[in-house]
Amino acid sequence: MSNELRTELVQIYRWLRQYGLNDSHSGNMSVRSGERIWVTPTGACADTLQPEQLIECQLDSGPAAGASLDAPLHQLCYRKNPQLQAVVHSHGPYTVGLTMDLESYTPSDFEGQYYFRNIPIITIPYADYVEQAPELVSTALLTHKIVVVRGHGIYAAADNLNLAYKWTCSLELSAKTDVIRRMAK
Repeated sequence: MSNELRTELVQIYRWLRQYGLNDSHSGNMSVRSGERIWVTPTGACADTLQPEQLIECQLDSGPAAGASLDAPLHQLCYRKNPQLQAVVHSHGPYTVGLTMDLESYTPSDFEGQYYFRNIPIITIPYADYVEQAPELVSTALLTHKIVVVRGHGIYAAADNLNLAYKWTCSLELSAKTDVIRRMAK
């Protein structure tokens, strides 16, 4: 994989922190190159992460040592949908807060409706997250660009990093707009 893709992944991971969609050590990302992916390491700090610290994982084997806890989820997304090239997981506070009690979310703003007709919200008990998340999230991402895990965060999958980042940011702005709209009533 080119150094440019790894550099782009690190830059977007930093932007998620910079623009408030993650805290310093939350979220994770991956990018695909053939039958391997590069994923953020477990406990990665967005402020200091360097491209050479990304963890290489093969698609058809277990996650490499040091890879994000979500590495199996990323691997399964790519195995189920070979067209995917990027998976972005973030913790946008407006999206997480707004969707806590919803079964699905349809943004009310123009851009949100343009990109997302209906965003599924998946409930995964905390104690079962590691076991259940890979199958539930990867299955939802087969038919949706983006999915929310209730109380946890957002997963976006696309054919490039920039598009997955764009959808992540768009969803968060839609959720923020809906929160402001509700407060104004």
